[in-house]
Amino acid sequence: MTIEEAQKKVDEWIRTYGVRYFSPLTNMAQLTEEVGEVARIISRIYGDQSFKESDKGKDLGDELADVLWVVLCLANQTGVDLTASLERNFEKKTNRDSKRHLNNEKLTK
Repeated sequence: MTIEEAQKKVDEWIRTYGVRYFSPLTNMAQLTEEVGEVARIISRIYGDQSFKESDKGKDLGDELADVLWVVLCLANQTGVDLTASLERNFEKKTNRDSKRHLNNEKLTK
């Protein structure tokens, strides 16, 4: 599915099952919460923390999808075309960083 299709699919789901979008401020709080859940899993899988009983069975892919869902909601309700924005972002990063990382000794060792 493309980003455009994902934005449309989320919008259809919200209008069919969600009644309406939460406010942008509520969705920003939701995004923060979801990113925290991703951080919790990563700190336990790749970091030094051990799993608590309540952490077991959590799926990183599902939690990342929750983050994406809220980002798509925020884009929809604020009129952002994420496809166009991502394309511009690639161009910005390429113009700014095309040599930066290639010359970073920390990355090339």
